[in-house]
Formats: sequence, structure tokens, C-alpha cells
Amino acid sequence: MRSRGLFRFIVNNRNFSTQGVTPKMPRLNAVSQTAIERLKSFQPPPTSYDLVPLSRRAAVLVLLYADPKGDLRVVLTMRAKTLSSYAGQAALPGGRADTLEETTFQTARREANEEIGLPDIHHHLPAPFRVEHLCELPASLARTELVVRPCVALLHSYDEATGQNADPEVSLIPRLDAREVAAVFTAPFRNFLRMRDEEDPRHGSPEDWYQGAWTEWHQSNWRMHQFFVPISPQAVVKPRSSNEEQRQAANALEEKERAGEITRYRVFGMTARMLVDVARVAYDQEPEFEHNSHFGDEPLIAQLRKMGRLSPIRRRGDELTRDDLLKAAKLS
Repeated sequence: MRSRGLFRFIVNNRNFSTQGVTPKMPRLNAVSQTAIERLKSFQPPPTSYDLVPLSRRAAVLVLLYADPKGDLRVVLTMRAKTLSSYAGQAALPGGRADTLEETTFQTARREANEEIGLPDIHHHLPAPFRVEHLCELPASLARTELVVRPCVALLHSYDEATGQNADPEVSLIPRLDAREVAAVFTAPFRNFLRMRDEEDPRHGSPEDWYQGAWTEWHQSNWRMHQFFVPISPQAVVKPRSSNEEQRQAANALEEKERAGEITRYRVFGMTARMLVDVARVAYDQEPEFEHNSHFGDEPLIAQLRKMGRLSPIRRRGDELTRDDLLKAAKLS
């Protein structure tokens, strides 16, 4: 089932009607264009991703696009509660690699196709849309012992050659057929550096948008981020699936939204950390809240490999323990 008209235009605010008119999008504004250029030029350090077995490799897609003001937004999902891992949580589209030959970007695009219906790297998007691979960030380590590489991409909605232009929020995103998630939604990308949601005219209290706390992880102090993205039934794509379990998950989520039980989606954990780090690179700014200064978990991944962890055999329920991390921390 799909909610009616994702990101439906409010004509009075956007000064045009959608009846019989192709919505025209501005190009990236100056701040967003500079952010994209920084991402294009980002050179990550050497990675352990290609050294771990296939069973340990995963990639996620950080898909950015321009909103009507030329600001960047990012595409996120709410994972269906029927999934085996991270059920019911907000996440970036992505998943495990299929083959050793598959690049991280190919993995991220294939999984995005399976999860949200975005055409994969071997298929064309409808004109004028195209996806440009911008960069990759250092790999992070999930508690389930997966090595996860963030792949950053830009969804272009303007064709320089033809002048054709379209709004992803009207012409593309509502037509994505989510297949493995309960919902698809978007968030203002730059807000992942901020204490408040600057799209909220009331701004609210800082806790309405961001909450964070220090904890111990990887044998060091670790900042855990939580963002609360405001949503409405008109601002979320629900899947058109033949899978009865997925339909039920989407319907249950929508009923809670309509009843006012859910007004925000919580983005936290590894997903939140990756968004903060990509935004740090893009805008060349540190966040307004406390955070860890390093990107990813490459040193820890290398240490665990020295210990013989991250083996090809991945067992259901694999999870790093405190003792594992203590041993890894002692390795040089």
C-alpha cells in the first residue's frame, strides 16, 4: 500500500500547480554544489573491505538529491519488522555483497533496487534522472561482524544536455516500489550536523531533533547519535507489495502514524553515525554536538582480522563481545 502522493506539493507555498505541468527543479544551490564537489574529491584511506571474506561484506547507499530550494536531502528506509536483522529500524538502503567481484557501489545499488526499487547500476532511470557515484567512506563494523562501506551518490534531476528537469519528490521517489522495507522517507542532509531541525518553523527544543550520549564501544568512549525525523502520512512512501507480511508491516506503521503514535522516525546507531560523517565531509564542518573525530572502524577491523575473527563462516547470532574488543584493543 502506498500513502497518497509522497511529498505532495503545497501549491500556495511552491507557486505552481501539478496539474498538467512538469515540476521544474532548481539546480543545486551554491552551498549544495560545493558540498557535492567536496564529496567528489574525498579520498578515503586504505580499507580492509576487500580483505574480508564475502560473508562479511556489506554496503549502503547514501543517496542525496536537491529539494526545491536546491538543498540536499537523503533517502532513508524503515526496515520491515519481518526482516531478520535490524527489524523496525531506520536504515540506509543496502545489504550484503553477492560476489567477490562485485564493487561496493554495485552492492549498494543492487540492494537499493531490491529494497526501494531504485533501478540498479545496469538499468537506466527515467529521464532526466541519473545517479552519480561520488565517493566512499571508511568501512564501519556492525555488532553482527559485518564490514559495512558507505557509498555516497547524487541523484541528478537536471539534464545539462537537454535542459530537461524534474522534481524527484514528485516524479521519481513516489514511484519507487519498496520491496523489503515498511516505508521510504527522506531527511534534510545538513541537519545531521545540527542540534535542531531547521526545517521546523517552531524549531522546537533540541531534544525534538537530536539526542546523544557517550557510551563504551570498541574499548573507548563512543558517541551514540539519535535523530528524530518528523514525518506525516503524506511524506512517506509505503510499499506496493504482493508480500502479505510486508503489507501488514506497512499498514501497521501507517495506522500508528494516523493515530499520532508515531510522528517522527528515529535514526540512530551506525546509520546516524554514517550520516554525520558524510555530512562532515560534505560541508567541511564539525557538528554542533559532541562526536567522535575519526571516520569508520578500519583499525578495529584490521585488529580483529589479526585475531582470526571475521572468518568466512558467518553464524546466525554472531555478535562482538566485550572480551573480543578487549583482545583487539591490545593488538598494535
